[in-house]
Amino acid sequence: MLIAALVLMVMLHRQERANGRNEAGALNRTAALARSYARDVMAVSPYPAGQKAVRSIAERHDGRLTSYARSKGRLATTVRFFGEYEDTTMFGTSYSRAYRCYSVVFRKDAAGAPQEKTTRLEKCDTD
Repeated sequence: MLIAALVLMVMLHRQERANGRNEAGALNRTAALARSYARDVMAVSPYPAGQKAVRSIAERHDGRLTSYARSKGRLATTVRFFGEYEDTTMFGTSYSRAYRCYSVVFRKDAAGAPQEKTTRLEKCDTD
């Protein structure tokens, strides 16, 4: 009985570590999605992009546009991205989502070229 309990504890520990690695990988993918989203928004002509175009770009990158503010050549957006990962238990495998929000601000530099600044937000509404 004691051996069975030890084996189960070791299996549970391994599953938790694997799930943690899988979730971390999904969160890293959200960062890549945010960078790709920013590149695509900067490529839209005319600059800055309209809300409909920005929403479409966010959706192509597994994101959801949660805020959009545009004024005098400056565009500030907040996008929630998700990454899926395998979550394993003793009862099987399921797929979960890890969410991360990013604030992306676009503006023109002194030469008139678009620039962006992407910042990961600590809090992320997942409704």
